[in-house]
Amino acid sequence: MLSLSLSLSLSTPPLQRWDESKPEHDGENTHTHTHTHTGRNRARAVKCSRFGVKHRDTGSARTVDMGLSLKSWVTNEGGKHCVLVVWVGVSVWLFWRTFMLYCNGAQYYYLHNMLGLGLCVSRASASVLNLNCSLVLLPMCRSILTILRGQTQVSSRKVRRLLDKSKTFHVACGVAICVFSVIHVSAHLVNAVNFSVRFSDEFPDLNVAHYRGQDPRVLILTTVPGITGVLLVLILFLMFTASSHSIRVCSYEIFWYTHNLFILFYIILMLHVLGGMLKYQTNVEAHPPGCILANRMPPTNLTAEEEKRAESAKSSPTVCGEEAKFQAHFPQSWLWVSAPLCLYCAERVYRYVRGSIPVTVVSVTRHPCDVIEVCMLKSGFKPRPGQYILLNCPSVSSFENHAFTLTACPTQNKDTFGIHIRVLGDWTKCFSQLLLPEAEYSEVLPMMRQQRYPKLYVDGPFGSPSEEVFHYEVSVCVAGGIGVTPFACILHTLLDDWCRYKLQRLYFVWVCRELECFYWFAELLCSLYCKLWKENRPDFLNIRLYLTSTHRPQNLTEEKYRPLSSRLLIGRPRWKLLFQEIGKANKHKKVGVFCCGPKSISRELHKLCNSFSSSTTVFEYNKESFS
Repeated sequence: MLSLSLSLSLSTPPLQRWDESKPEHDGENTHTHTHTHTGRNRARAVKCSRFGVKHRDTGSARTVDMGLSLKSWVTNEGGKHCVLVVWVGVSVWLFWRTFMLYCNGAQYYYLHNMLGLGLCVSRASASVLNLNCSLVLLPMCRSILTILRGQTQVSSRKVRRLLDKSKTFHVACGVAICVFSVIHVSAHLVNAVNFSVRFSDEFPDLNVAHYRGQDPRVLILTTVPGITGVLLVLILFLMFTASSHSIRVCSYEIFWYTHNLFILFYIILMLHVLGGMLKYQTNVEAHPPGCILANRMPPTNLTAEEEKRAESAKSSPTVCGEEAKFQAHFPQSWLWVSAPLCLYCAERVYRYVRGSIPVTVVSVTRHPCDVIEVCMLKSGFKPRPGQYILLNCPSVSSFENHAFTLTACPTQNKDTFGIHIRVLGDWTKCFSQLLLPEAEYSEVLPMMRQQRYPKLYVDGPFGSPSEEVFHYEVSVCVAGGIGVTPFACILHTLLDDWCRYKLQRLYFVWVCRELECFYWFAELLCSLYCKLWKENRPDFLNIRLYLTSTHRPQNLTEEKYRPLSSRLLIGRPRWKLLFQEIGKANKHKKVGVFCCGPKSISRELHKLCNSFSSSTTVFEYNKESFS
């Protein structure tokens, strides 16, 4: 296997001259091309083989310190960690404040004497649950987040980068709900035991048990808070277990259906707080905690702890003006979740109305490696490059919506938009069979067969990190396999019009296991190459195609793909050298790094963006969520 590393800027002989008097490593021309060298330049620069080019080691070039860089780390991680600190801080403060209120509050004196620490922990965890049950809905308001992302006058780049972490925040809130639910349930199990063991004859209004020693399981299974609590725990368990990565990949339907149980979860949550089991004292001034009620017979059958408190009360000079009065708490959970829940419901209604009109399928194309391209038309549909849609096909499943990144957006020249779908799971297999029941490779079904297509509904578009590609002067787009789809839409847009964007240079890196995968967008890359060549912008696009499979000699042999054949490399990218090269060629700039592909590539790029240390170049990492 040959280890290949090659710079693939779109330079051509008529547009770029090679000055032999200049050093070989100069700016962006750190590497050289196979199709532009002759004579001494070829001998000096490359060593040819039947597969492509083997470049000599560039490690002798000046390297950049790749240790942990505080500046780079703050740029990439500072914002989300600040939000994390604020979120954790608010949760801790809310827990501690509620804990101390129920521990030391005069209105909870008698209830605390009965239940002890379990009361404080159960109420403190409930307050954190209220907070997170309200926050967990906000990241799922996709249309609102998309509108905020599009308002560049309102939201800065840092704010938009934080909005891209909405899914991570949703997951964090979900984990917090599960953790504090365990704490809440455990504390209430202790409370159920204490309600039975510490049955109060002196203050019967506080009792939940009907008599001393009643089975705590009866209290749980015969009360509204107990029954609804069991149902809430069951729903949370199903949602949490079905959210694992393995289930989402192997059986997305299970994840989808169990996650929609959140509607039932919030309905039961509203019922859960209506039980009125925990009561507070309403007449603290007239009946100070621990006071002696005049002309009252001392209670009998007291426990040792109650006798101790009674003896302590006798030594107190305070005399009660009246008996203690207790009242159930006014439900507070709905105060927390009502606004986010109404906001989410309003958005869902808006999305339902917007997505209720079926789209028109213009054409369907089957590509190599089990990929189909669907070209559609919808009136008033105006997405931005890099956005994604939710596709629904009732013929496959009426309730399932699957996210697909747009690979082509409507432009001034055409009104259609397209997506590429990798056939992997059950849903995509059924969907592809409905669209192309017996189609051959590269067969396009024209509009005259439109009546044979199933009805399709599109919800969206929704914002994604890939939209930020145009907001940098220099962007690096790294794709792995089908992860190229967000960047295909970017390339389509550049093919139509790039002048109105801030972007001045684009590095496009595409890593695939099979050669046939490059045919998905080979024509697009060649068309953009020719456009930039004619417009005398050879340095705008830098293409690198990496083929990781080395089982047999492979190349793009077709004549129309000749511009790409010299840009096809065998082996895996050398990311560190690539970052060093880009950093040298783009000094005093912020470089946007965008990744959509396997986790191994994403982790490596994320690490390099955080560790790249340079006083002039900063790499900002943006990851496309592709799960």
